[in-house]
Amino acid sequence: MPKTLRLILGDQLNAAHSWFETVDEDVIYLMMEMRQETDYVKHHVQKVIAFFAAMRAFCEAREAEGHRFHFLKLDDPNNQQSLAANLQQAIEQYQVEQWAYQLPDEYRLDEQLRDLGEGLGLAFHAVDTEHFLTQRGDLATMFKGKKTYLMESFYRRMRKQYDILMVDEKTPFGERWNFDADNRNRYDGAVPIPEEEWPIKSDQSEILAMIEDSGVATIGEVQAEQFIWPVSRKEAEQALDFFVRRCLPQFGTYQDAMTKEYWALFHSRLSFAMNSKILHPLEVVRAAIAYWEQQQDLVSLAQLEGFVRQIIGWREYMRGVYWAHMPSYAEENYFGHNRKLPDYFWTGETKMACVSHAVIQSLTYAYAHHIQRLMVTGNFALLAGISPDELDEWYLGIYIDAIEWVEITNTRGMSQFADGGKVGTKPYVSSANYIDKMSDYCGDCHYKKKLRHGEKACPFNSLYWHFYDRNEDKLARNPRIGFAYRTLNRMKPEEKEKTLLQAEQYLAGIEDL
Repeated sequence: MPKTLRLILGDQLNAAHSWFETVDEDVIYLMMEMRQETDYVKHHVQKVIAFFAAMRAFCEAREAEGHRFHFLKLDDPNNQQSLAANLQQAIEQYQVEQWAYQLPDEYRLDEQLRDLGEGLGLAFHAVDTEHFLTQRGDLATMFKGKKTYLMESFYRRMRKQYDILMVDEKTPFGERWNFDADNRNRYDGAVPIPEEEWPIKSDQSEILAMIEDSGVATIGEVQAEQFIWPVSRKEAEQALDFFVRRCLPQFGTYQDAMTKEYWALFHSRLSFAMNSKILHPLEVVRAAIAYWEQQQDLVSLAQLEGFVRQIIGWREYMRGVYWAHMPSYAEENYFGHNRKLPDYFWTGETKMACVSHAVIQSLTYAYAHHIQRLMVTGNFALLAGISPDELDEWYLGIYIDAIEWVEITNTRGMSQFADGGKVGTKPYVSSANYIDKMSDYCGDCHYKKKLRHGEKACPFNSLYWHFYDRNEDKLARNPRIGFAYRTLNRMKPEEKEKTLLQAEQYLAGIEDL
């Protein structure tokens, strides 16, 4: 009988973890598909499939190396459908002397496992997942005593610490830390999208049938026989190679662009593989840098830096914010917003073309890129005063890469400013002007992008000014948005009154927009 049981969660699929350096006959690994995890929010069907398929691929690969696994599928008659019950059952079945787990990345699971460790009466210990480039508490330590955190400071520190795109310990390549100003172009069709070459296609019909037969409630749609997300190490490596060769050369230029025709543009689509730890952030960054070094005539430094910043900057930063402020962060609601999320966030059936497209794309692919999330669905939710709780649940469920440590900080912090400025220095809101500048959504929309009020006036326009008007006491002294209040105060009284009245009417009939 094995002496040690090691628990592996569904987002801990790190084949390079030191646990697997040697085969140990005294160790058995426990993995399980559970209703506890499928049901705590209603997830996109592709998200559930991806996690189950990735877990199975990971288990199969480790077993081929000689490691012993106890794997509970969702429909296994012995599956108790909860972490606590399945863990207790496995401990009793194998009569182990001790158990261990990798530190979870979600606060709820961290608490649950710590409580289980104290309650099971068996020796246990926790180890690092060996995935992230920082420790949980690093960001809090770095910004100790400060009310707000600054991502740019953190990002520069990471560049120096890992010697990424550095000439020497003080000088970045190109003598600039950040090329974001170069990466804000609308997609103009000048460069073909390599979407049809996407290398991942697998058949996940068996898992889909099990999910449906088990009665798991999901959202969204799927072509299970043509599943497009990488769930194995081999597929993740193929997806990474595809990105650096076919997408990286244009990534930065069009990373903020939105278009009805292409759902992913030049984005990497590696976030699920990374967040489930199939891919390590450093190997992703190094692969991109290696290609840039070989193909500088094809890939500019601006393209590369924008991608590197997302991985070693924003991703690590958001995790640090999460562990610095949980569990209270999950209750942040700076503006006191409490409006229900409109039904069209679940169907896409709205006359607002931008919201409709972003939602339908999300339901179709379990994916939308960061500007669609921030400046379309998130922007609308903030302008409309949607409850952060409702929006959290939607983002956490609908996106394949959404795990709470990265979802909630982006939702409550970056998108909704519900944390009052811990993550962002200002609310990210806009009128129709920004959406029209960065997309092709407005051209055939039911609403008129230039109108603030009147027949078919774009809801984003009046809601934008209504947001600033109703939150003047909280925002007027913010130095980054003084222009908004100067414009609002210069607005003719009649124009201001009509604009705010239009917003009130739209909010009263929000389900009909």
